[in-house]
Amino acid sequence: MSGEDAIKIDQPQELSFEECPEISEEIEKRHKIEKLLLEGGGHIEIDVLRELARSDHGLVADDLRRSLWPALVGVDVKCLLPAPKLCDFETHPEYNQVVLDVNRSLKRFPPGIPYEQRIALQDQLTVLIMRVICKYPDLRYYQGYHDVAVTFLLVAGEEVAFAVMDVLSTNHFSECMQETMDATQKRLLFIWPVVNFENPELFNFLQHSGVGTMFALPWYLTWFGHSLNSYKAVVRLYDYFLASPVYSPLFVTAAIILYRADEVFLQDCDMASIHLLLSKLPENLPIEQLLNTSSHLYDKYPMTMIKKEVERLEREDQERRKLDEKSALERRKKLARNAKSSSNYTLSHWIPQLLTPKSFIVTTAFSIFVGFCAYYYKSQYMSAGIS
Repeated sequence: MSGEDAIKIDQPQELSFEECPEISEEIEKRHKIEKLLLEGGGHIEIDVLRELARSDHGLVADDLRRSLWPALVGVDVKCLLPAPKLCDFETHPEYNQVVLDVNRSLKRFPPGIPYEQRIALQDQLTVLIMRVICKYPDLRYYQGYHDVAVTFLLVAGEEVAFAVMDVLSTNHFSECMQETMDATQKRLLFIWPVVNFENPELFNFLQHSGVGTMFALPWYLTWFGHSLNSYKAVVRLYDYFLASPVYSPLFVTAAIILYRADEVFLQDCDMASIHLLLSKLPENLPIEQLLNTSSHLYDKYPMTMIKKEVERLEREDQERRKLDEKSALERRKKLARNAKSSSNYTLSHWIPQLLTPKSFIVTTAFSIFVGFCAYYYKSQYMSAGIS
């Protein structure tokens, strides 16, 4: 991605790795998954696995995710290739940018890990990203890609994380890895029909504020891995996204906006206020509730319906822009006419004032005096022999 097209996102939220005891529902879910794995010889039917990942509490814990995340994306962990060395990528044109972003990702690593382990994880993350970029020259690294990769690295290890990112980069994140962000920014428009269908008043308020979709860009680019401050919430969302259609992050985004409607209406209806509110996610988001809402919205509004609505909104926006441009042009013409009229009035007002009878007599006398002086001095010069 060219420098002028690159999207810059803020520093990530500091990630909390606080471990909480599993509640009774999570313990029950864990036992169910472990039983299915035992009965299936370490495997779970893909449809059943997707339902487990999408339903309340997801895959529960990282020890289960380590084996089930690869299965969700179709990765065979028996056919993994060893990772190359970091020095193999140092001459690649995107290497320095990747290293810079990885070095900024310290907030996404568990706190208190030994220095040597942290450095090793950073090197593994750099290699993981560079392997994908080198394998797919048509794909472009974007800032935020490392936030996704680091989550898979922490859960599944270097080789599995690369295999998972290899698959995701060619489907879920392929639009984000184009030469420009045009396709991604257009895709974010898909959140508005859902919001409009569910809460037209909220939709009109947000549109009137001019907030746009930039507040949601880091959410979409990183599967919320950049913006949430709870590791448990991040991996729970990844359970859901891995088991859901490509567009599921957009429906989660719409669910969050709808959930925060009351907060939105308390703000001034301007871009700065609304962007500031929406761009920072609260710490206490009800993740399970939002995911259930997202699934409901996805089932309720087919993508064909949403695409048609986006096209309609784009046409209305274009027509509104044309009207605004026409109004602006008419205002400029009116100002120009007023300025010209004012200038003509000034001249027509002051010239008669200057040409009063008294001023006319003075001006005429002065002109005669100047002419007489010129004639006199010329006669003197000629009589003296000066021509």
